[in-house]
Amino acid sequence: MTVAQLAEARRERMPDFDQLGDRDFARIATLVSRQTGIRLPPSKRTMIETRLRKRMRACAKPTFDAYCAYLFDKGVEGTELTHLIDVVTTNKTDFFREPDHFSFLADRAVPDLVARRAGERTPHLKLWSAASSNGAEAYTMAMILADMAGANLRFQFSILGTDVSTRMLAAARRAVYPAGFVSPVPEAMQRRYFMRSRDPEANEVRVIPELRNHVQFSAINLMDETYRYERDFDAIFLRNVLIYFEKDTQVAVTRRLISHLRPNGYLFLGHSETWVGASLTARQVAPSIFQVL
Repeated sequence: MTVAQLAEARRERMPDFDQLGDRDFARIATLVSRQTGIRLPPSKRTMIETRLRKRMRACAKPTFDAYCAYLFDKGVEGTELTHLIDVVTTNKTDFFREPDHFSFLADRAVPDLVARRAGERTPHLKLWSAASSNGAEAYTMAMILADMAGANLRFQFSILGTDVSTRMLAAARRAVYPAGFVSPVPEAMQRRYFMRSRDPEANEVRVIPELRNHVQFSAINLMDETYRYERDFDAIFLRNVLIYFEKDTQVAVTRRLISHLRPNGYLFLGHSETWVGASLTARQVAPSIFQVL
């Protein structure tokens, strides 16, 4: 029997009826919260069990007990922690998600930012997608700015996308998406900024190199006490990630990020996260959008 066949046989013997015990779920929830700030309440146990089975199979651990023994004896200090974070994090995103934010970016924020730097020959705008997932948010920002930089306004731009999931960062850098996934993108932008796969059966598109060159992706844990980036960003998008944090963590993360904005820079939160703005040295200028004082 080949190595591959042996591995498959082991996977088939893994009991799907095995359940994650109370103690091990609590240990995993504590570990994930400490590392990422993400809360895993008991209601998430079934979801976590389902996602962990992938790691159990990959590690050839037949039970949750065996996997947790491996994780806490060896994996926390090695690569398994990275894999654990990859499988438990939720990565829901779309192009032009919450479109009002992107309308505000194009109609008000960018013109305001460029006007405030009228003394510079060619201002360089820096934007940050702080929970970038598969890159759809960062590339949406890039498409909008590319259109504007090529029209009436004269400026350069760069976009930073960060995430705690190495799997999502790899997908973002690759910038390949199912053709149906880009349906929220206006057709004119689809023609300008996406290439279709040469394989008609693949039914995929890829962001063009000229746009990808404006976007850089990097791993960052929002729970870190400091972030290694300059404090000169013009806008930061932090949307639909705070809802997974405890309230004190929400405030701490938001304050750290806002400290990286230029004066009069913009912070975009998710529509369900507006309350966090009350704790900031910023004024609300639109629903879930704040400007640094």
